[in-house]
Amino acid sequence: MSKTTHDPYLTAYPALADSLPGRELPWLQTLRGEALQAFGERGFPGHREEEWRYTDLSALSKTVFAPTTGQVIDVAWLNQYRLDDAISVVLVNGRFAADLSRIDADAGAVTVSSLKDLLTETPAVLEGRLGQAVTTAEHSLVAFNNAWFGDGVVIEVAAKQTLDKPVQILHVVTETNALAATRNLFIVNDQADAVFIETYVGSVDSYFSASVNECLLGRNAGLTLYKVQLEAEKARHFGGTYVKQAPDSRFVHHNFALGSLLARSDIHSDLDKASECTLNGLFVASGRQHLDNHTRINHLQPHGISREYYKGVLDNRARGVFQGRVIVAEGAQHTDSEMNNRNLLLSADAEVDTKPQLEIYNDDVKCSHGVTVGQLEEKSVFYLQSRGVDEATARNILTFAFANEMVDKVENAELKGLLLKELLQRFPAISL
Repeated sequence: MSKTTHDPYLTAYPALADSLPGRELPWLQTLRGEALQAFGERGFPGHREEEWRYTDLSALSKTVFAPTTGQVIDVAWLNQYRLDDAISVVLVNGRFAADLSRIDADAGAVTVSSLKDLLTETPAVLEGRLGQAVTTAEHSLVAFNNAWFGDGVVIEVAAKQTLDKPVQILHVVTETNALAATRNLFIVNDQADAVFIETYVGSVDSYFSASVNECLLGRNAGLTLYKVQLEAEKARHFGGTYVKQAPDSRFVHHNFALGSLLARSDIHSDLDKASECTLNGLFVASGRQHLDNHTRINHLQPHGISREYYKGVLDNRARGVFQGRVIVAEGAQHTDSEMNNRNLLLSADAEVDTKPQLEIYNDDVKCSHGVTVGQLEEKSVFYLQSRGVDEATARNILTFAFANEMVDKVENAELKGLLLKELLQRFPAISL
């Protein structure tokens, strides 16, 4: 990638660095310094990198997105995305907004804190945890986040606690050309269980949302994490979720990518002995949207179980990417893994690049994968037409049914209602 794609960011960084939290912490300055150097050497990921070969990030250089401290927001607009029966954490333009958040949680079960506040007041809580699930070496967008993040949220669930309510993290951008760079740390201790819901929205067209989550799961802990990406029409989005699972832990991720002009989503998990990992995803794109989904499941110890099921719906000149990678380490006997990707193309100009990968270094495993790319069956369209349904509605009904299978996996009724509303806006000929 040409240096011109990242030099403006490097030029602007010294002025920004003085405002970033944790300047007095040697361990954090080492993390930021190594990340800045790595980003300076590599720039934004390019086609020459195998795991980025389908996604061009050169557009990030056309506008230098910059952090902002503004937090002016239309609360009525925000509330259409807020779940009523949930602990609500709001980040505006990458900054924790305490006045907009609703944290009525039981202090004995869960603590919710601003990352910036912890770095300022009790940084020892974060030392040794931040950077544990993902390192700068992962790729240069993680390096970018390591250097640029200004705030985020830290959520810790106490051992042996099951949260009665989900925790919703609302990432909101309200200023044009803003950079919302956040770092989030989710800790679910031994034998605890929780549901977190990430929602990404914007009230302006053009901005860059760059978020990295680190999830640390204790023994026999369970975390269900939903990601609902509804970014604005011209937004750029990177969201990476990196998970460390202790023995017997359970991680379930539901990824819904419906918004933004250009988006990349990483979900990577490292499984310990008898850990379980389930990854479900739906990406729906039209116009010239480009939605890239990258998953990696590392089976590092015996008796791990993983299931992965992603669906894509592409219309007009949209492009979708699915790269799913399962790695079974040499000592991970009795691994049981399944991966499935199904894609529906609604126009001749739509495109999907799908690349499932199994890397198996052990012969005592059960692993499989499958992929399909196709169009609607004309006989199914004809069947509905024969029952008095016009062709456009018939196609919308079939497309909605294809996508709705992933929404049906959502257990939270409020969230399911929000997702159905978003899908119906994309298929307006349907009424439920």
